[in-house]
Amino acid sequence: MKSRAKSILLVSAAALATAGCSVLDNSRSESLAYVARPVEQLYNTASEALVNRRYDQAVLLYDEVERQHPYSEWASRSNMMSAFASYQSRDYEQAINAARRYISLHPGNDETVYAYYLIGICYFEQIVDVGRDQGITENAYAAFDDVVRRYPETEYAADARLKMDMIQDQLAGKEMEIGRWYLRRNQHLAAINRFREVVDEYQTTSHTPEALYRLTEAYLSVGLESEAMAAASVLGYNYPATEWYADAYALMEDTGNTPGAEPESNRRGFFGLF
Repeated sequence: MKSRAKSILLVSAAALATAGCSVLDNSRSESLAYVARPVEQLYNTASEALVNRRYDQAVLLYDEVERQHPYSEWASRSNMMSAFASYQSRDYEQAINAARRYISLHPGNDETVYAYYLIGICYFEQIVDVGRDQGITENAYAAFDDVVRRYPETEYAADARLKMDMIQDQLAGKEMEIGRWYLRRNQHLAAINRFREVVDEYQTTSHTPEALYRLTEAYLSVGLESEAMAAASVLGYNYPATEWYADAYALMEDTGNTPGAEPESNRRGFFGLF
């Protein structure tokens, strides 16, 4: 948990120490009957539920603070804590909606950066393997990009940048998987488009050396030797010690041309598609 969320919880814990309020029962409910209660009592009861991991109760009670006391300072805090409680229960959609509502209602608050960050985390924790649709991955990247652009000097932005690098690698991996699929089916032009996407859009990821090798291979398969030479040369210039360059060099050597200096690594033989 980030320090901002910690500070909110600490305030809640301090209030709990003096409150001595009762807690709702364990049953899950979609809504609460309207019973007028002091704002501190509602908020502290919600916080007690959160501390005891009764997240559904906590969400309902934090929302009740907003409903009964919409203009109090507790209302905006409850909005944020409702989003956090939903995240803790892994109800990501509800957490995202609550965080977005907080942003729309309190765009200038100090806690707003955490709302943006929480949206990114909710998407990030739903990222699936590269064999599946990457829409969630793209949403996570966009959310973290919001954090970096709006709050570049914060701790949240620092963590968001790290996660954006991971996401870029994931998206590049998806392009590589599709490109290999096309290559196995001898659909070389479609494969080339995918590998070029990796080289052009995800060039700082770990997939770039393989993408350049696959481009060398695919270009040779369709008789485009000059393009193959260019891809192999870029590979040799930027990644001379990789096994991918050793393989690309061997492919080009078979055509009677070499892309530059001999590979720095020992050749390991052809790296198959499977």
